[in-house]
Amino acid sequence: MQTFIEVIAGLRRHYGKPKPPRAKGPFELVLWENACYLLPDERRLEVFEALRAQVGLNAAAIRAASGNLLLALAKRGGMRPETRVFRWRQIAGIVLDQYGGDLDSILKKPYTEAKKALKQFPNIGDPGAEKILLLCGVSSGLPLESNGLRVLSRLGWGRTQRNYGATYRSVQEALKPELPSSTGQLQEAHLLLRIHGKTICKDKGPLCHQCPISTECRYAQTTAASFLRETV
Repeated sequence: MQTFIEVIAGLRRHYGKPKPPRAKGPFELVLWENACYLLPDERRLEVFEALRAQVGLNAAAIRAASGNLLLALAKRGGMRPETRVFRWRQIAGIVLDQYGGDLDSILKKPYTEAKKALKQFPNIGDPGAEKILLLCGVSSGLPLESNGLRVLSRLGWGRTQRNYGATYRSVQEALKPELPSSTGQLQEAHLLLRIHGKTICKDKGPLCHQCPISTECRYAQTTAASFLRETV
């Protein structure tokens, strides 16, 4: 089995240096997570940048914006645009009422407190809060979303279980001894694993024959063996 560092190096050679989201700081990253529903990153970026240009990426501007304008932007983000507008205003309200309009202040708090603060926002659970903090330069392990989790479990870290949370904890626990301490390296690993899960190591129909790290991949080997049995 490849080491974690070897896996990330292989992904870096294949994809190059990954680009982080256009969003900067915890407030923008919370909005980024709430910009779209089940749409590609390109559409998420479109909605996010339209919010920046037509409203402003700050809590006061979003609270003051007209409902019609926000709804028009939210419709670009897929289904249930009215719910999205409600969430944007909810996010703005929490930041204004609890943090004086400055969500960056949570980055000065202990990690557990900062994580708890982020989990107040819609669509932000443990993995989302951990990811936002990592992208803000505050790390405690490697946060994983569904794509990265799938890649690592297929490679052999942890155990895939029926319960998503149990799988998440199993993979994170297995990774602990191998994780780099550098926040920059953890950011890169998170982004590369996400890219790989979205493009090659897909949930359905993974492209194992194109995978740059499939040589020692448990899932790829099992899939190949199954294919050979079926063709004999």
